[in-house]
Amino acid sequence: MAVLSRIPKTLTRTTSSIKPLSSYISRSFSSTTLNSETDLKVPSFLSRNSPPLRQEPKDRNVQWVFLGCPGVGKGTYASRLSSLLGIPHIATGDLVREELNSSGTLSSQLKEIVNQGKLVSDEIIISLLSKRLEAGEAKGESGFILDGFPRTIRQAEILEGVTDVDLVVNLKLREEALLAKCLGRRICSQCGGNYNIACIDIKGENGKPGIYMAPLPAPPQCVPNLIQRADDTEEVVKERLRIYNETSRPVEEFYRNHRKLLEFELPGGIPEAWPKLLEALNLDHKDKHIAAA
Repeated sequence: MAVLSRIPKTLTRTTSSIKPLSSYISRSFSSTTLNSETDLKVPSFLSRNSPPLRQEPKDRNVQWVFLGCPGVGKGTYASRLSSLLGIPHIATGDLVREELNSSGTLSSQLKEIVNQGKLVSDEIIISLLSKRLEAGEAKGESGFILDGFPRTIRQAEILEGVTDVDLVVNLKLREEALLAKCLGRRICSQCGGNYNIACIDIKGENGKPGIYMAPLPAPPQCVPNLIQRADDTEEVVKERLRIYNETSRPVEEFYRNHRKLLEFELPGGIPEAWPKLLEALNLDHKDKHIAAA
């Protein structure tokens, strides 16, 4: 079931060069001025009385945001829509993992944060996102689907202050299904493929519909190499969900007030949810055949 706070803008825009967020984020939140999370201030250009930074071009690719609890499937659906619409999918979770696997200055700090199930601070996320946007700008990218950003009011205000987000898709899944899904995640240590060993079959009761999510098995060559993420333990997942639920409500309300929020309750796995999500986004019926694989 989807609840739409604003009709999505047309998806038939043509690509044009737009100035991305990177220059504004870098200018306002340089590493030399960010000493702690409490030091992060909303910049003066976000004042309601300030003139707009720039005019958005009439023809550009869509600029969407995906919200949702960790493990709900933001990356899966954002990636599919990215391929369908021909726009970059930028996942802050991926940016964090790339930094974790690097020898960068933030690597050891991030390892401690992630293993404890805590949320990464605003300044670290903004620094990583700024670097990614600058790389996209150099390649001529237009439009985006942001996955995992913004997750605080401060971040949402920054984003609204520098660009026009068209639509915010908030994916929802019952917590018992979400917990089972997170604990079933597996990664192939050789090819990096993502799989899931959980078979989720929750019966409907008290007016709530049932949910069935089939496992996503690994191919035979990957089975011996499957590993579980260090932070995919029941204790860490529950703490991550608790923190997210506390911080997400103000962000959801922020976008609801801006009439940009689409709340989409996942009815099951990809075969069940993908066609319904395309309907909620007003995508053509023929697009539904792209992929439930």
